[in-house]
Amino acid sequence: MSYNDYSADENRPAHAGGQHSPIPVHFHSEINELYQPEQAELHLASLLTDLGERNLYDAAAQCSRCGYCETVCPTYMLTGRETLSARGRNQFVRMLVEGRAARVSDSAEALSTCLLCGACSSACFARVPTPDIVLEGRRSMTGHGNGLFARAAIRALLDAPKLFAFWLKLAYLAKRTGLPRLAAKMGLYDFIGMPALSGAEAAVTDAPLRFAAELLRRDPELSAGAGRRADWGYFAPCGPNYIFTEVAMATVRVLKRHSGQGIFFDNQCCGLMAHNYGRLEEAREFARRNIARYEELRERFGDFKVIADCSSCAAFMKSYEQLFTADREWRPRARAFAEAVRDILEFIPPERACRAAGGAPGEGAVTYHDSCRACHGQGIRREPREVLRKLAGDRYRELPESDWCCGGAGAYAFTKPELSSRILDRKLRNIASVQASTVVVGATSCLAQIGGGLRRAYPSAKAVHYSVFLDAAGAEHEKNVAR
Repeated sequence: MSYNDYSADENRPAHAGGQHSPIPVHFHSEINELYQPEQAELHLASLLTDLGERNLYDAAAQCSRCGYCETVCPTYMLTGRETLSARGRNQFVRMLVEGRAARVSDSAEALSTCLLCGACSSACFARVPTPDIVLEGRRSMTGHGNGLFARAAIRALLDAPKLFAFWLKLAYLAKRTGLPRLAAKMGLYDFIGMPALSGAEAAVTDAPLRFAAELLRRDPELSAGAGRRADWGYFAPCGPNYIFTEVAMATVRVLKRHSGQGIFFDNQCCGLMAHNYGRLEEAREFARRNIARYEELRERFGDFKVIADCSSCAAFMKSYEQLFTADREWRPRARAFAEAVRDILEFIPPERACRAAGGAPGEGAVTYHDSCRACHGQGIRREPREVLRKLAGDRYRELPESDWCCGGAGAYAFTKPELSSRILDRKLRNIASVQASTVVVGATSCLAQIGGGLRRAYPSAKAVHYSVFLDAAGAEHEKNVAR
């Protein structure tokens, strides 16, 4: 399909509505019926863009179709297809809103293959929020977010987190028996219509039977009563909590070592999975509970920063206000919470991180991969590099295309395995080009994706979370002092 096949009229449709108009689109309908009140709950009231608050159509219309986004869009660079570029996706959404999409199936493919990495927004002069626009489109796709697994996982995380943890431990026990691997080889996941489970199971190399939240609740230093101030509160994202427990524990040790007194937030899921899979009301409920928890803790311990160690979750929590643009009560509360959130990548300045460090752990070259939601979602680039350069010295190597997505993107590696694998191969070639032994990352999906790729194609290197790297440097210093 050529660009001219789907370019939209410049005239804004008369029915496009104001900032708070519901904006649903029926991808399953040959006639694109728009603004149906019964679908209003599927969509955000408005988007918060760099050019101000906009409804979906006006946000997409900020795209001038200049094409700068195509130079950084991984799916376009791999395929050369205009429909799989950022501007192509924005134009599809415009056409859907206008009721002018000739081939609705093409728009579904375009929107479902987006990595949501945000590289396009970073390259765009108008900072068009393509990931948010794509998600708005996805929420109207028939069946999006209504799969049995997604619904069950989100509801369990929201209303029965102990039950969710129990299910996960059963799955980890099963993994230790080797049965899931056997099921994958027998094709059982394909048979039950959930092939992505095979990839998800293979991505988990360690299967912790004690999760980070369970361990941190027992830490007396993190649960002291009121009457003292806290400098930070550790928010455990689902990845570090349930899968990479060592990351959560390393983050807390690093915070204790470098950032004064802290507390454990004892949070629920941030709501990112619900948000990305079309379950907006559940995402809002996750946010409300975490905001209320923050307000409760702030009353007891004074103002403190909320620290997360997965860049995807930190970026999402910083955007909580967008969930409540039409809610006068919760919008200012969400904004206050978002302003307190910090990614561990940005929280500890280099002079403090290096004061009690014994240099970079391990041997060989060290490089840094920019997690998409750190660099594009939060603008975090300089801070972790300053720390790593000080720790690693002349062992540090800048990674070519460091801010290109690795193809992890949450569940993308499992739902779009072919595209994900091709994107990952490009990342692995860049890592090999600097002969890195250690690749430092800041998001758990990157940790799983790059770690798995390195084990397969470049086993002399390993992926290490930023917190684990800093913790090892601090432990080395303490060991030297004790000698």
